Amino acid sequence: MFSQAKPLRVAIGGDEAAFQLKEMLIEHVRSLGHEVEDFGTYNAEPILYPDVAVTVAESIADGRFDRGILVCGTGIGVAISANKVPGIRAAQAHDTYSAGKARTSNNAQIVTLGARVVGPELAKEIVATFLKNDFPGGASVAKVARIQEYERGLTHSRV
Repeated sequence: MFSQAKPLRVAIGGDEAAFQLKEMLIEHVRSLGHEVEDFGTYNAEPILYPDVAVTVAESIADGRFDRGILVCGTGIGVAISANKVPGIRAAQAHDTYSAGKARTSNNAQIVTLGARVVGPELAKEIVATFLKNDFPGGASVAKVARIQEYERGLTHSRV
């Protein structure tokens, strides 16, 4: 795995179910030497997580940020929402192996976590793993390119 050396610009967001986890992860990402921008929520009041997830994903798709972290109760809803943004690959990870593979095999720009699924220390490890890895290319290039072709409607299922 290729280790990320330069500081990244990281967008982070989540819903009220993951507010405390998001706040903790902001400080953790800063402690790793990266820049972080918080896209909300800013308190424990209920919100519609798709709005935050899409805003974070758009900020990455348009190049303002290098990576994203999204959190909700399970990590599922924010992943589904972020993946609606063209060019974005958001991967849910509940362990460090999946977080690393999200980067090295799938070139995912966003990792999603569930605050009701992973504890705070594991969440820190998952995020650190996701941020330190990069996409090395190799055998996965063709697979990521095919995902992009499907997204743009340039190809149809070949199976």
